[in-house]
Formats: sequence, structure tokens, C-alpha cells
Amino acid sequence: MEITLKLFNILREYGPDIERKEVPEGVTVGEVAAMVKIPKEIPLLRIVNGVHVPLDHRLEEGDVLALFPPIAGG
Repeated sequence: MEITLKLFNILREYGPDIERKEVPEGVTVGEVAAMVKIPKEIPLLRIVNGVHVPLDHRLEEGDVLALFPPIAGG
């Protein structure tokens, strides 16, 4: 199945800003992060179709997955 993967900030070193990606049916957000070799030590903000989801969220055809590094501000 095909999803759209968006990587932000320092995560861009693991792939392009945005790409259409062919993934296995039933893949989880965490599995996609592992596929693009994002280290498990980097905490991720995970957004699917505009909604924050856990790492074990299963993706569906056409989903848009956006991954962000930790965000800090003051």
C-alpha cells in the first residue's frame, strides 16, 4: 500500500522532506520509522492525517504520516 511520509527538522537526514512510500499492509508508525532508520533513541511526535497517534498505530492506504523531533520553546 502507499502512504505519504513527511519528515521535519533534523529527521530530514533520514530521507526527503516528503515522499510517497510503498509499505506493507498493516504496517505501524514505529515500523515505518524503523524502515527509514530513525534511531529509537529519538523521541518522535507522530501525526497521521492531522491526529497524534502512538507508535503502534496501524497505517492505512493513503494515510499521511508526519514525523517531528521533540519540540521545545520558551
